[in-house]
Amino acid sequence: MSRFVTLLLALLLAGCAATAPAPEPRELSLAATPDDVLQETVDLLMEEGYVIRHADVELGRVEAALARWPGYRVRAEVTPEGEAARISLTATRGGRPLSPYLLDRLLAALQTRLGLAP
Repeated sequence: MSRFVTLLLALLLAGCAATAPAPEPRELSLAATPDDVLQETVDLLMEEGYVIRHADVELGRVEAALARWPGYRVRAEVTPEGEAARISLTATRGGRPLSPYLLDRLLAALQTRLGLAP
């Protein structure tokens, strides 16, 4: 009986140790330089109430957390793509990935800021 309880406890704890799936990115190619895209992304996130936690221009990465409820975390990665740039956004809340469509509003606002809105 005690072996059964031990096995059951081990299985329950192993289930708790599983890692959350990686968030699915929302990506967009923009006809702007990577530096401009990264700077406008930082400015946009700050205007939207995010606190920039980490930013690295050389790596093209920004991590920000929403300063009010519900406390989303957003990660942006900007990579050069020829003469243009590609931005990839992911979001999490409480360590769990959020649906990528939630980032569409930020991407649309970024396009507008860069003068690239359709």
